[in-house]
Amino acid sequence: MALAQTMTTSFKAELPKAVHDLLTDTIQMALYTSEATLNADTTTYALTANEVVAAGYTAGGVVLTGVTINTANNVAYISFDNPVFNAALTARGALIYNVTAGGKSIAVLDFGADKTSTVALTVTLPNNSSDSAVLRIA
Repeated sequence: MALAQTMTTSFKAELPKAVHDLLTDTIQMALYTSEATLNADTTTYALTANEVVAAGYTAGGVVLTGVTINTANNVAYISFDNPVFNAALTARGALIYNVTAGGKSIAVLDFGADKTSTVALTVTLPNNSSDSAVLRIA
């Protein structure tokens, strides 16, 4: 397993270049198995043998909705509604990426262990706060 929970380095470099507009771009989350190699150096979404394969799961994952961007305590923080994958599957982590920007990566999530669903998997994102939101820029 080589999943490292992180905001990707390329995303950090692309923010001041206005590559990403999280309020208008299509942002997706794809699920991966424990065999995936995703980390700070992941630059784009690419179909791999280690993306989840399951009946009902579409390669590329689901669109993230309900984006909120806030600031507090000198931190900009971004969150989304909890995505739901309507499939029986097992996943160890995920990649958040920007479809509109050609699949450029945003963040890698490590679930800490394999998560298995028999009908649908809901990824519960952290609270939307300056201390715990899924994306935080200090």
